[in-house]
Amino acid sequence: MESSANKNQLNSHPDCLWMQAGVVPLKLCKSGYDCKDCRFDRAMRRTASENMRLKWSGSLPGGKRGKIIPWKDKLKALPAAKRPCIHHMKGRIEFRACTHEYQCGNCDFDQFFDDQYSVHAVVRPVDFLNIKGFRIPQGYYFHRGHTWVKIEEGSEVRVGVDDFALRLLGPLDRIEAPLMGKEVKQGRADISAVRGNHQVKFSSPVNGIVTSINPRLRELGSLANQDPYTEGWVMRVQADRLRRDLKGLMINEETGTYFNGHVEQLYNIIEEVSGPLATDGGDLGSDIFGSMPEIGWERLTKTFLNT
Repeated sequence: MESSANKNQLNSHPDCLWMQAGVVPLKLCKSGYDCKDCRFDRAMRRTASENMRLKWSGSLPGGKRGKIIPWKDKLKALPAAKRPCIHHMKGRIEFRACTHEYQCGNCDFDQFFDDQYSVHAVVRPVDFLNIKGFRIPQGYYFHRGHTWVKIEEGSEVRVGVDDFALRLLGPLDRIEAPLMGKEVKQGRADISAVRGNHQVKFSSPVNGIVTSINPRLRELGSLANQDPYTEGWVMRVQADRLRRDLKGLMINEETGTYFNGHVEQLYNIIEEVSGPLATDGGDLGSDIFGSMPEIGWERLTKTFLNT
């Protein structure tokens, strides 16, 4: 009979996904379902791939090894209503059926779950440059299309839209980024935003793969206007060419010089449309387009957002 100590030891680790799918009879997860760093997962995926290639060529090794297939394929053989969501398999939620053939990057629930249940530490910037009322946090990198990058861990970064662009356009109805798993490219218009009948695209500041998004911005884009550099983040990206990407971005004083140029250009446009400003330029407020719609949405976005 198995001792209670041994039982407790077994119960301290959850069942591996390969075991839950029925590909292997017994395997416990000791990595907190961090499969990308799991040797067993890599070995199983490699064997499953080899078996698939052999099957396509008309042969298949015998024995237990020959029966190994991807755990997702094993679960896809189940009726649709009985296919467990991966978050249920990881013990995070009650049973929920997978509705996207285990393609989590296309699943809105997966995006929602990551935002609601995963811990994304947001460190608030301490020091800001103030360029005529517009804020630039120290240590953030900026794209000339007015998006920002904050380096987090390794080559993963957090991306958002800066204070200048958000005050220029005013409170947005929604901001959308590509879903998790999708590719973004530096300088490409990968982020979209809407205000009423007006739309705009923002450039991704880096190349990489989206690892999570901020789904709250889909319903309340103005959250970014309220807190652009922390809670208003748009997406997180695994930027594998980060060092090269950063060479195309600005930081600290360089960003300040660029902002200053755009603020002066904005003053000139406002004076052209509405007449002379106060000597010091005055406070432009948090909704420039809303206060002066005669300037024109298209003119503002084409002039300043580089898309």
